Amino acid sequence: MDHSEFDLTFEPAYGRAVPVAPGVERMTVNNPSAFTFHGTNSYIVGSTSVAVIDPGPPDEAHFQALMVALAGREVTHIFVSHTHQDHSPLSRRLKEATGALIVGEGPHRPARPLHAGEVNPFAESSDRAFVPDIALADGKSVSGDGWTMTALLTPGHTANHACFALGDTGIVFSADHVMAWSTTIVAPPDGAMADYMASLDKMLLRDDRIFFPGHGGPVKDPSSFLRGLRTHRRMRERAILERIRAGDRTIPDMVKIIYRETDPRLHGAAALSVLAHIEDLVEKGLVETDGPPALMGIYRPT
Repeated sequence: MDHSEFDLTFEPAYGRAVPVAPGVERMTVNNPSAFTFHGTNSYIVGSTSVAVIDPGPPDEAHFQALMVALAGREVTHIFVSHTHQDHSPLSRRLKEATGALIVGEGPHRPARPLHAGEVNPFAESSDRAFVPDIALADGKSVSGDGWTMTALLTPGHTANHACFALGDTGIVFSADHVMAWSTTIVAPPDGAMADYMASLDKMLLRDDRIFFPGHGGPVKDPSSFLRGLRTHRRMRERAILERIRAGDRTIPDMVKIIYRETDPRLHGAAALSVLAHIEDLVEKGLVETDGPPALMGIYRPT
């Protein structure tokens, strides 16, 4: 996918609950960055008895704005898509304030164990204190007053990532799995490219109408967008394999060429994405290295 295929038009409306669909409101945290776009989206689902999806980081202004938006309404459930610090920590304070049950796939965990001497570059981004009251298996649902939410487990960005489908409305809250403004970061050891690709294929089997993601505006044609993401990832894999066959032996050398038009602030994340692809290529037997794949590894075509 090139930049023209992403939708960068988005008004965050910090501090306000913005209706985005019948019975669905979006509130955006004022935590913009190169990784979060304009900020993290929280969603309120329902009318008098509601669920909140991804309350966000421990941001005082956002918490107070949420409480104003929720005034006079019962909050029964808090859904958490995954355990990154910009999505899950505020769930605990919101639970204390409302008595709602926290729902998610499970606690934070890496997609694979750390290799000897390896450091998790996203360790500080992980919410290791998160423990859901209800751990939802794939396809299992939780219902409230006038709404039903079904878990669609989509590992890849993190091992415990989940999307949530809203009844038979065709609405899916896609969190960080699929976003209209950018591709998703897949960074080992928290994430895994093979898992991410399988999760894209899984979502393509569905016929959803619209995705509301964790950052930015909606994905209005999910099937087409998913196919574009899958093609982009396959092209990226081919580009990495071509660089290795052309003589590049290190990930930094590949990043310089493959991501030459990408914001340099994102080159660290790009290197982790290349590592995720290389892990998959090594598993497929197309690339070799001494020992397990690593950021500073030396790679050769098989």
